[in-house]
Amino acid sequence: MSKGPRDKRMSIDEVVAELSDGMTIGIGGWGPRRKPMALVRAILRSDLKDLTIVSWGGADVGLLLRAGKVRKLVYAFVSLDSIPLEPNFQKARQDGTIPEVVELDEGMFQTGLKAPAERLPFLPMRAGLGSDVLVNNPHLRTVTSPYDDGAGFEDLVAVPALRLDVALVHLNRADKHGNATYLGPDPYFDDLFAMAAERTYLSVEQVVDTAGLTVDTPVQRLLLSRMMVTGVVETPHGAHFTSCVPDYERDEKFQQAYATAASGSDDDWAAFEERFLSGDEAVYQAAVAAFAAEPAVEKGARK
Repeated sequence: MSKGPRDKRMSIDEVVAELSDGMTIGIGGWGPRRKPMALVRAILRSDLKDLTIVSWGGADVGLLLRAGKVRKLVYAFVSLDSIPLEPNFQKARQDGTIPEVVELDEGMFQTGLKAPAERLPFLPMRAGLGSDVLVNNPHLRTVTSPYDDGAGFEDLVAVPALRLDVALVHLNRADKHGNATYLGPDPYFDDLFAMAAERTYLSVEQVVDTAGLTVDTPVQRLLLSRMMVTGVVETPHGAHFTSCVPDYERDEKFQQAYATAASGSDDDWAAFEERFLSGDEAVYQAAVAAFAAEPAVEKGARK
């Protein structure tokens, strides 16, 4: 008699225990939107190092860079939206402290994920032709189409597969088997991250019964199937301080405090770390709740 699909629920620390130095880790979400921040914070607390990070980046990239965890960064942008350039990333780029950088056009980045998702070594596209993307990334090659479309044999960029050892993504709901749905306006290519990776670890706001996944949302929003997912972590507010709509919006007050500390002195950042990043996820969430209860400080006001 069949036992049914496997229960894939894990803790945050169990996920990080399965990661190792030198891995290529893709981080889903988009800038400051639905990032698996609880998993990122757990990596910060770990001894992991020499990571290759692949991300449409936000604070996930900034935090990992500030902690010295990144050997190579592959990205299309690193932004907090209302703060156009993520300040920890900005500092690392200006100081030249990222050992290896690959900056891609956003379409090229997507195509790079589609290639391993389709089990291909590369995919051709026009984006990047005639741009400094090819100048700044001399490893990129062009290929000539074998088909004459009437205007000759076209040269195209051969975007190499962005193969991932692990993908980390955050969605709104999942069942214990790894089927997962998003409730907000955008899937943010999290399915491509999952299909490009050997293993995918999924954090969610809530684990529900399988039938409950489509009670309040259409079946078309089932973005990940259990075949794509290695482990499921239930971690409410696990995307904070990024948004995870409709569960919660981006925490602009906290984001500003983060950016101020990141842009300030080493002592400013050390104080931020001590308050918010020195403990486990429960300690972080308690510190965030205490911070939220504090009155906002007007810009230019004296302390």
